[in-house]
Amino acid sequence: MQSINIITLAFLLTFVGRHTHKELHKNEIVLKKPVAVKSASKKYLSDEIVNIKIFSQIKTQAFTFSAEEGIYSIWANGNEITSTSKFPIIKLSYVNDSIEIKTFENVIGRFKRVKISSVEPLKAFRFKLIAPERKPRFYQDNLIVDVEAGNLKCINEITLDNYIAGVVQAESGRRSYQEFYKVQAILARTFALSHLQKHGAEGFGLCDHTHCQAYFGKTTELEIMKAVAETKGKVVVDDNLNLIEAAFHSNSGGQTVNSEDVWGSKLSYLRSVNDTFSTKMPNAKWERKMAKEDWLSYLKLKHNYPIQDSNARWLAINFKQDSRKAYLEANNKKIPLRNIRTDLQLKSTFFTIIPQGDTLVFKGRGFGHGVGMCQEGAMRMAKLGYKYPEVINFYYQKTQLIDLHKLNFFKEE
Repeated sequence: MQSINIITLAFLLTFVGRHTHKELHKNEIVLKKPVAVKSASKKYLSDEIVNIKIFSQIKTQAFTFSAEEGIYSIWANGNEITSTSKFPIIKLSYVNDSIEIKTFENVIGRFKRVKISSVEPLKAFRFKLIAPERKPRFYQDNLIVDVEAGNLKCINEITLDNYIAGVVQAESGRRSYQEFYKVQAILARTFALSHLQKHGAEGFGLCDHTHCQAYFGKTTELEIMKAVAETKGKVVVDDNLNLIEAAFHSNSGGQTVNSEDVWGSKLSYLRSVNDTFSTKMPNAKWERKMAKEDWLSYLKLKHNYPIQDSNARWLAINFKQDSRKAYLEANNKKIPLRNIRTDLQLKSTFFTIIPQGDTLVFKGRGFGHGVGMCQEGAMRMAKLGYKYPEVINFYYQKTQLIDLHKLNFFKEE
């Protein structure tokens, strides 16, 4: 059991005006609110090329590149300047607002933009950050390097399903169930296609962090590759044939959340469902402790909660949720639980408060925002023999699975 340390007045005041969500779990896509409905005329391709900024949270100054599979050409200023058949390992560094390319012996040149690509059907490369130092990662397809604000911007230009396979491993881990991999592949594909230009203004499509989808490069799992191949082109759409917001989280604690309770926008397919599949999984329960007076001071200072009223005070220190609520409320004062979760860095909004003397025990359920698919519940369903369409239909109501070529056909009508 973890304790919340004494919250000072200064610390509480830092909460005021804060609106961003803090990521609590790598397996949770956090969206502040659902994006606008996509145009019905938009067409999607199963072999779409996507541009993913890699090491997006790091200020990259230098790295080495080497071919893992296939032969790569290095292009700059419209010309092929070398290839991995001549120099198996090259170093790229940020130097004087340019990209410096070196071999072990010589500097090849400095350029503003570099593309490292291969025309071979099977191609993969090793990317080793050296400034700052990080473990090597392996990626498929091509790499584009630009200069951006004193750093190198590295973009993996990759086919959709090669990217999806990497996402599934990053979001699901290894040694899971085949049907769960299929579910995660379909949702990752749906999310990617519906957010192809999420970072368009920055010169790439998606990042490799949980802001978009976690992605650490090429998958090493044959079962994941198989799941992606067997669900190729499959996506989830709503009644209007729009790609859904494929939100998911780690554990629902036994009940998922309506979208409007987290983002303020109601979507017909993101409805609260009772989820018994999640209740015996690892992230189903949690506990935290907090001093009673710190809790009441927080409510007063941050939310102007009427702690001086005896009834409101009692409700605050005996708050109970048998089923999910959206607010802590008293005397016509409503505090969104999503804000409390963010401020106090709780694992979920699904908690009950139990007084123990001068201490309050937060007995919580679940991990994450609670909207959409519960990953641990879906894993449990896969283990029990449910097929991927059943899992998707359980968590995303009033939706349908459809192949991209059929979706495009309907959009042409």
